[in-house]
Amino acid sequence: MAKNFQGPVGRQLTVGEVAARSGVAVSALHFYETKGLIRSQRTAGNQRRYPRSVLRRVAVIKVAQRVGIPLAEIREALSTLPEDETPNTEDWRRLSTHWRGDLDDRIRRLTRLRDLLDLCIGCGCLSVGACPLRNPDDVLAGQGPGPRLLDPE
Repeated sequence: MAKNFQGPVGRQLTVGEVAARSGVAVSALHFYETKGLIRSQRTAGNQRRYPRSVLRRVAVIKVAQRVGIPLAEIREALSTLPEDETPNTEDWRRLSTHWRGDLDDRIRRLTRLRDLLDLCIGCGCLSVGACPLRNPDDVLAGQGPGPRLLDPE
């Protein structure tokens, strides 16, 4: 018989209720579950039931995804939280502070790439001898002229 988890605040939610309240598709919820981001219990009829705390977890997942945090990092971060409790302000502060450094680094890298792209405007083919995007530091020049990264036919 399936475990009947009631959670800290009463009855559990169906997958449809979680989808409606979170704005996330049922298929996305199933995907999150397979990736270990959220969990459900099964009823005797094998239907998924979620504790109410899953709504906050889904919100954290969506915000983290929106700022570009990979699902593997989101799963790792969520694993530091109590399993069946609603993440609180302090939990969010800790998670977002951890992610901020990664985002700052990504912003620096993207800004550098954007600035390098400015050098390529007008080239059109990215075949210049020292293309800073396709051939950083011209490391392929030692292998002779012509394309070196294309698959042979």
